Order: sequence, then C-alpha cells, then structure tokens
Amino acid sequence: MGKKGWRIILSLVLAVNVGVIIFLISGSANPEAPEAEKVEYISKFRSVEIPDSATFAGERVPLDRFDVKEALDRELIVNSYFHSQTIRLIKLAPRYFKIIEPILKEEGIPDDFKYLAVAESGLDPRAESYAGAIGFWQFLRGTARDYGLEINAEIDERYHVEKATYAACDYLKDAYEKSNNWTMVAAAYNAGMRGVERQVERQKSTDYYDLLFVAETQRYVFRIIALKLVLQNPERYNFIIGDEEKYPVIQTKEIEISGKVDDFADLAHEHGINYKLLKDFNPWLRQNYLTNTSGKSYTIKIPLLD
Repeated sequence: MGKKGWRIILSLVLAVNVGVIIFLISGSANPEAPEAEKVEYISKFRSVEIPDSATFAGERVPLDRFDVKEALDRELIVNSYFHSQTIRLIKLAPRYFKIIEPILKEEGIPDDFKYLAVAESGLDPRAESYAGAIGFWQFLRGTARDYGLEINAEIDERYHVEKATYAACDYLKDAYEKSNNWTMVAAAYNAGMRGVERQVERQKSTDYYDLLFVAETQRYVFRIIALKLVLQNPERYNFIIGDEEKYPVIQTKEIEISGKVDDFADLAHEHGINYKLLKDFNPWLRQNYLTNTSGKSYTIKIPLLD
C-alpha cells in the first residue's frame, strides 16, 4: 500500500475517534440527559481524598509535610485508579486476613503489617517476582531458609501462608530490635535490614520520612499506607462492593501425612475433591507426589464443599 493509501486510512481512524469523543462529551448517547448528568459523566475522574491524619502501626505519618503528603497522594491515586486490581484485593482481603491477623497478634506484630503482605504479593500465595521472591510474603530462598522454611524439590513453604507468616513475623521482630520503629521495619522488609542501616549511617537520620532511598523503597511504605486506607474504607475511594460480593472464607479440614504419597490426585479423590483444589489449598506441595524419606509430619488442608 502506498503512502497515499495509508494517509486515507489514518484520516478515517482519526475521524472515527474524534466522532466518538464528541459523541461521549456531548451526551449524544442520551440526548434527553440533563446537563448536570453530562457534566458528571465527563468529570468522572477526580483527585483522591487525602486524610487529615494517618498512622502506620501506631506511628504518626507526618502529613503536615508537603513531601510526605504528596508521596501518599501518589500511592492513593495509583491504588484508587487501578480499578481491576484494587477491586480484586477488596474481595480477597477477608479470606486471607482471617488467616494472618491471628498470627500477627499472637506474634506481637502490629495488625497494619497485613497490608505489607498486600503490597508484597497482592494476596496471592503463588506470587513470584522476577528476582525469585516467592509467596505471600515474597521470601527469597536464602532468607526463607534462615527463618526456618523448608525448600526442596517437593516442598516449598514460602507458598504456605501460615508458615510463611510466622517466618515473616520473626523477620519483622528481628528488624524491630535494630530500629525500635515499625515504619523503619517496613522499609527494611523492602530494602533489607543492612540496606536501611547504610542509609541511616549515611544520612544521619533514623526517621523513614527524612531518608532518601531508591525509588522502590521510597514509595514502599506509602504504598502500604495507601492500601490500608483504601481497604479499610473502600467507599471513601469510590469502591462500592457489598459483603456478598467478597470472596468467602472456605472452611477446611486438616489431615496429617507422615509417610510418602505416591499420587496426590488419588489422595484428593479419596477426600472427595479434585487435584486442582488440593493444590489450590496447598500450593507449597510442588510435585504430584511426596517421597518424605525423613518421615516428617505435614498438615494438608482439604476444603469442605457443600
């Protein structure tokens, strides 16, 4: 096709797009619509509301500072207008918060750290990063083993929500011993304890909000706080999702395995479910079998279906 032909096609595409825009703005889809309704339609996207005050893990967020306020505003905008992902998180939160909230409380970790798990994995137990971080709490292999999680060809407990949550709590407590500040602990979860210590030494400040980090860590705590604000009060950020739309907590029973399993599909069928559901509720089982030569005891969840 020659240049003239391409020009004609581009002109037609442009004309169609302009027509669609004029059609929407003018309210031609409903010529009888009142002017107020038309204006509401074309001014749908608004700036988000920034609260007068906010806290993370009981520690004040200094929103009286312009840099802090604008950093939080950025993350609120991102999460308020990332509609598909945020709606999914609102629906998933009750299912997984019911699991991790009691563990955080038992371990003496502030409840707000459940939003760190949201930031890390999007509440996906199977989440994997390009760097090899895995699971709900995004553990790297070495750190996971340091904190007692089993990883081998058949088992990877980074995918185990409860066990990974206990390991994360241990990490958070170790980080708190170094900084005595939960906001800095959250930063250390992203940058590493030593990474945070280096910036404290370099910049001569122990306040997260005073420190300059790489972009990811600079935004990290603000993203957690933004997720907290949105998930605690979705309606305030224009997410109208009824309780009946949220994903239910699925009741399970537990079975103990202390020997080998030749085929988990057979085990699933014995308990009235399919292999897919067995692996959905136990993603830490990485094969369709378990040799278990050490005779270790494992607890497997079986969903109770109606």
